[in-house]
Amino acid sequence: MTAVDNSDALARVRAALTRALLPGFAPTADIQPMPGGASTRKFFRVSSPEGALVAMYVPAPSQEINKARQAQTTAPFVEVHGLLEAAAVRVPRLLAHDPDLQILLVEDLGDDTLAEFLKRSPGAREGLYRSAVRALAETQNRLSDLPEASVVRRRAFDQDLLSWEMDHFLEYALLERGLVPSAADVLVFERARDWLTSEIASWPRVFVHRDYQSRNLMIADVERDELAWIDFQDAMLGPRVYDLVALLTDSYQTFERPFVLERLRDYADASGRPEDFERIQLEFDLVTVQRKLKDAGRFVFLNKVNGMPHFLPYVEPTIDKVFAALERLADFEQLAELHEMLARVTGRPRASNGG
Repeated sequence: MTAVDNSDALARVRAALTRALLPGFAPTADIQPMPGGASTRKFFRVSSPEGALVAMYVPAPSQEINKARQAQTTAPFVEVHGLLEAAAVRVPRLLAHDPDLQILLVEDLGDDTLAEFLKRSPGAREGLYRSAVRALAETQNRLSDLPEASVVRRRAFDQDLLSWEMDHFLEYALLERGLVPSAADVLVFERARDWLTSEIASWPRVFVHRDYQSRNLMIADVERDELAWIDFQDAMLGPRVYDLVALLTDSYQTFERPFVLERLRDYADASGRPEDFERIQLEFDLVTVQRKLKDAGRFVFLNKVNGMPHFLPYVEPTIDKVFAALERLADFEQLAELHEMLARVTGRPRASNGG
């Protein structure tokens, strides 16, 4: 794998430190690259005797934000950070913002993502996930009336974006892996895609983090099951269950169905709509099909286009989650046809296996 050239980003970080004049953080401080997930953003830990902070370089927009017709700068992070802070969400403190250099300096929350913490302390899972679900419901309620000019209001999961995401599956999870559907199979996929994305796009929209999963939640206070949110700069409007799907069908985690249903009940109660529990289950399964098809294709895309093979092991478990949801949605003709086609093209059994 080609070595990553961080020289430009490092120069920007050192320049930002020079301008920021943060006590104890001179531009000569030790700066080390950090894992950056699937995005084009680059992260660095800046260490000094005074402590540590994280520098984030934002060189280019994500494809989703490009598709939502929004330019990417450091400004969305700053705006969404302010919205979440005002909604009482624990987020890393913003220490400095240098838009000219495309650099943000933020509080270092350590390395304990929810995903990493649960590897050591699996017994804490229920309390932490209950907290994550309740925090999501409360935040959606508190941000129900966003400012008219908010960047979040200017981009949304409309049918065009939802469809583009689903097409990732056809192009990458199937064709790129040598699984070639017939022309009739493609029509089945497109018919299901058009119906599903039209349905999802017709629902009321709320604040959506967009990638609310175990690698984007940090342990803030384990005694109180408190989590901090990161990677929220691409927030937009979308269906209320979108972040629930990201969290509870997380490609990096495995959950039994009863656990998922308990968390959906927690969400219904915390959102003040316990009577919506059954409807929430349906919406959750429908968005699961859309989101996880996208994810499976995205993992192959990240390997082919961005040279990130470490995402490939998650392709098959992610497709498992699609099949499990399709089993529960067998009464919908378009999705039953999709299920049959995918089972045949991928050579997978139709029986669900949890999730």
